[in-house]
Parts: sequence; C-alpha cells; structure tokens
Amino acid sequence: MSIFAKEVVDEWGSSYQLTGLGYGVLVVLMLLILLAACFFSGKKGDKPGLHPRQLVFSSMAMALAMVTSLIKLVDLPMGGSVTLFSMLFISLPGYWFGLRGGLMAAIAYGFLQLIVDPYIISLPQMLTDYIFAFGALGLSGIFSKAAHGMIKGYLVAILGRYFFAFLSGMIFFGSYASEYHMSAPIYSLVYNGAYIGLEAVMTLILISLPPVAKALARVKEMAAG
Repeated sequence: MSIFAKEVVDEWGSSYQLTGLGYGVLVVLMLLILLAACFFSGKKGDKPGLHPRQLVFSSMAMALAMVTSLIKLVDLPMGGSVTLFSMLFISLPGYWFGLRGGLMAAIAYGFLQLIVDPYIISLPQMLTDYIFAFGALGLSGIFSKAAHGMIKGYLVAILGRYFFAFLSGMIFFGSYASEYHMSAPIYSLVYNGAYIGLEAVMTLILISLPPVAKALARVKEMAAG
C-alpha cells in the first residue's frame, strides 16, 4: 500500500494519506466510471454508446455536489457533516438516467471525495466510507420513472448511505463508543444518524415545495433530452 498511500500517525491513531500515484489512479478510475455510466445507460433499445448530454449533466451534478459538500453547516469531530444539500445533487443522475447511470455517477463521486478529502485507516474502511456509502446515493435511480420519483429515490439513496456509514462506524470506529458510554452499534446509529438525518430532513422539505418539485422535473426533461 506504500506505493499508493503512506501511513500517518497522530493523536487519533494511525491513518493513511494518498501519494501522488494514488491520486492519479483515483482520477483515472473516476473518469472511467463516469464514462462507463454514459456508455451502458442508454435508453432501452438504443445501442450502447457515449451520450454527451448524460456526461454533461452527470458532471454538472458531481460538480455541484462537490462544491456544496464544502459548505458545511455542521461539522462533526470524527467525520461527517451536514452540508448544503450535497447528497441531493449526487442523487440527481439516478433520478435523471436510472439505476445504472445513477450508481456509476455516484461511485465516481465517491472517488472524487476520496481525492479531495481522504481519511483512510484500511482498505475495507476506505471502500465502505467512500465507494459504497457515496455510491449508494445512486440508488435514487430505482424510482426514476415512478410518481414522486425524486422524493422516493432520495429516501432510498439516503438509507443506502446511512447503512454503509453505520457499518463503518460500528466496525472501524466503534472503539470511540466507550467514551460516550454506548455500545458500538448504538454509537454508530446515533452518530451517523445525526448528520445524515438532519440533512435528509432539510432536503426532503426543500424538494417537497411545489416550485422546487416543478424545477427538478423540468431539469429531468432537459437531461433526458
């Protein structure tokens, strides 16, 4: 692992920082995943191929998600924060293009988060916190064609991210539970539920407003072409 990341020891324990080669590999993987999303997620009956519109809209959603993820309304000490609706933006490709396109764009965003703000203590923790947790936001695509699909899809996406965040907190960070006189599962449920739940409630209120719902539906029409 020394080729791609180097070990760092601080007051919180041992963790890893990415090397230049590690960053380069992640950038390449992110681009490949986003291109694969465009290649494999055409409409039924279409030949697979690169769809520039999907690439543009997915890239736009990822850029908005990244920018808003840096605007932290609440920042918790052991990781996790309430952001300015960043999880909504990365749930949009699934709402626009369906499950495959949504998952691939969300996984690519997980790699992007890993590039911008990495915290690695092991390979399983890295995969759980970044690739699986953020990738789960692409589950919004399950309800891309359903009535009220944005709300239903966002709920599924949030539950997916919460599931992986809970697993990570219980398995990799459960040692901190004793400081709060909790068991590891309860600590993880409460800790991750606090920031994910608060942002989810804020977002659900926002997208339930009729003007916002109409705007999102209009953008979906533009994305679908």
